[in-house]
Amino acid sequence: MDFLHRQLAVIQRQLSFVATDPIDWKLYVQVASWVVCLFESYLIIRQYPLYSKPEPPAVLADHFDKETFKKSQEYGKDKAKFSLISGLYKQIVDSLLLHYGMYAWAWAAAGGVLGKFGYSSEYEILQSIVFVAILFITSSIPALPVSIYQTFVLEEKHGFNKTTPGLFVADMLKGWAVGFVIGAPFLAAFLYVFKWAGDRFIPWLMAFLITFQMTMVILYPTVIQPLFNKLSPLPEGELRKRIENLASKLNFPLKHLYEIDGSKRSSHSNAYFFGLPWSKHIVIFDTLIKQSKPDEVEAILAHELGHWYYMHPTKLLLATQLHIFTILALFPAFMHAPLFLRAFDFPKEVAANPPTILAFMLFQMIINPLEAFFVSIWMNALTRKYEYEADRFACELQDKLKSEDMKDLGDRLGRALIAIHVKNLSTVWVDWMYSAYHHSHPTLTERLKALEIYKGAATKKEL
Repeated sequence: MDFLHRQLAVIQRQLSFVATDPIDWKLYVQVASWVVCLFESYLIIRQYPLYSKPEPPAVLADHFDKETFKKSQEYGKDKAKFSLISGLYKQIVDSLLLHYGMYAWAWAAAGGVLGKFGYSSEYEILQSIVFVAILFITSSIPALPVSIYQTFVLEEKHGFNKTTPGLFVADMLKGWAVGFVIGAPFLAAFLYVFKWAGDRFIPWLMAFLITFQMTMVILYPTVIQPLFNKLSPLPEGELRKRIENLASKLNFPLKHLYEIDGSKRSSHSNAYFFGLPWSKHIVIFDTLIKQSKPDEVEAILAHELGHWYYMHPTKLLLATQLHIFTILALFPAFMHAPLFLRAFDFPKEVAANPPTILAFMLFQMIINPLEAFFVSIWMNALTRKYEYEADRFACELQDKLKSEDMKDLGDRLGRALIAIHVKNLSTVWVDWMYSAYHHSHPTLTERLKALEIYKGAATKKEL
């Protein structure tokens, strides 16, 4: 442990200028965030002409009729225009809030609220919770029209929205309530670790964060998700039999098999699994069950179990821990830097002893542009690699299990992916740069080409 802290001390010495040099950090955040926003706008502009193509890629020509492809292209156009305008709108709002000292005002307002209840600024953790609540409310107000438009205009226009105004409001209020019930204790514990551990907070904070993540793996499906969706046991029948048979052959620790009422809000479909290593649960959207045949849903689940087989969730968790460690290793230099807070309009009396939540939030604003360009692209590349591996797993399953039941699984997976894209009016022409930045999955044409290679390799093995 001492070795770790010695290496971290070296990093802090390299970053000592943060506490001593009068850098205009607010200007940096403004410029950097606009660079990211304009780059993302440029990517949308690169992608937009592809929505005018009159025909789908040759590999999909037999699966999209003319009318469906036209609807897909129109949906893509509308989503692109929405993303462009909403992205610029959000950036303008964020820039205005930053320019006019919103964060300093919110901290003072939080202190004023506590003062009315007889609490002084010594109650830093309590003031931090109120501060975050004020920021959340003030940032939610300008975002609300965007969310309403997306749900009741964009998605409604293309036939995907199933959310009623009452359900929209109920979801929003329940989301806020859940956020407070979980977020307030989390933030209190998060900040307490800093106070308790001092400058040696990193290993303790990482232990706390991973414990919280594991707790949420249990709480989300059992406590939180039922507040928004109904999970019912998948009825007996061909689909359930196929999935249980697949799980049994792979020794997948399946405990529950659920159908979720995704159609309550949208026509889009999905399937996923969750749980602890010894107890897994599979969830299938009712929309997917309606849109696909049982053998195609089985192929999709074979792909999902490929993620489990190759331990992709665990590997992603480790990658996330590396990312968190890097952030925390850089943070101490900003944690005790009065000039850093002064650059964001905080008064001298607050900046003299920087509250942890303020330093951490502003530090996040500093590194967000770097994360947008480097971390997100790297994570996308990693998850795309895992998607290919899971597809290959499905194609090779017959050979792995020596089972005729798994025959032509690659063909079924390909048909299922095409059906999902057709039903969801998903974009099939994708710019490579746009995809690298935004997509955690390979495009449909990329996956179909890879499936042909995997199936060909599996056939050669049989011969």
